Amino acid sequence: MLAEYYEQIEILATNITLGILFLLIGLAIRDVLKRSAVPKFGRFIVWLVLFLGCFGFIAKGIIQVYWESGL
Repeated sequence: MLAEYYEQIEILATNITLGILFLLIGLAIRDVLKRSAVPKFGRFIVWLVLFLGCFGFIAKGIIQVYWESGL
């Protein structure tokens, strides 16, 4: 039973870490886009994809933990 909880915590931590990594990549891309002549619509698309990826990883981890715990 304890091993089950450790596995769920590991899954959640992995997905949160991936979400944070996605956010950091987004911040790096933002700096690049600010210095170049990229249209605002292109910047919006990049941010949309990055934030959806970031929150998607976090949501996937939370849903997976709930699904496996049977709540």
